[in-house]
Amino acid sequence: MDLSIPQKNLNLCPECGNKNLISDDTRGEIICNDCGLVLGQRAIDSGPEWRAFTSEEANRKVRVGAPTTLTIHDKGLSTMIGWKNKDAFGKMISPKMKAEVYRLRKWHVRTRTNKSIDRNLAYAMNELDRFSSQLNLSKGIKESAAHIYRKMAYKNLIRGRSIEAMLIASIYLSCRINKIPKTLDDFIEFASVDKKKIARCYRLILNELKLHIHVSSPINFIPRFCAELKLSGRTQNRAASILKLAKRYQITAGKAPTGLAGAALYVAAIQEGERRTQREISLAAGVTEATIRNRYKDLINNLKFNLNF
Repeated sequence: MDLSIPQKNLNLCPECGNKNLISDDTRGEIICNDCGLVLGQRAIDSGPEWRAFTSEEANRKVRVGAPTTLTIHDKGLSTMIGWKNKDAFGKMISPKMKAEVYRLRKWHVRTRTNKSIDRNLAYAMNELDRFSSQLNLSKGIKESAAHIYRKMAYKNLIRGRSIEAMLIASIYLSCRINKIPKTLDDFIEFASVDKKKIARCYRLILNELKLHIHVSSPINFIPRFCAELKLSGRTQNRAASILKLAKRYQITAGKAPTGLAGAALYVAAIQEGERRTQREISLAAGVTEATIRNRYKDLINNLKFNLNF
């Protein structure tokens, strides 16, 4: 008897109404982690029917290509004519056939980017790979940035604007959406366009896509600055609690998140006995020492901290 239930009900336990469900791939069952009710069984395994114990064996047995991705201008769906100049049996082809294959390869490359939007996307996706490797961005951020850039390209809003500026604005917006602690200054180091152009493209994307992005939380910058300053986890937690307290007293309104994060770290490091100079923190935060001092005075005066130097 098949006890499986419809797929639409598998996200909620009918016994206790809980959403804490686990999937047992070995038994092919879906079980409620609270009451133990088996919601479904005989689940179909969507994986391959073969087994592999090494990566080389898996590559040898796999029969499908790479999944589609937005980070390639044609989404990885086009074919490529190889450069080995060998036939299906591994034998070298004749000089006459080699010349014909060379012409075919040349025209194949040309037809892949025969439209202006394809050439635009091909260049932009290569630049996206470069920025991702330099800034250590994850695959998800790359996909999100490519999706944003494609939307702007299909709206014909790239024409007359810098491809690099629009691409950096897309990456920056993707980081903001996914709460990755990045500032525009982090991109300027690897870009050949100025900050004003990138900011202008960023505002254009927000207006065209009707997006409402909240101001970055200074707490998101704390782990990054702590890693650069080699501070302990205790200092990181204390800085985060200081910022939460400052937000409750509305001290953070209208102030740059990097300056607030740097000032909170400065206070927390003194309290935990891991003091860092204002210059060290300003270099890590990318702000001036005057900003750190001003934000530090705001925190001390409003939160009534008594620091012993």
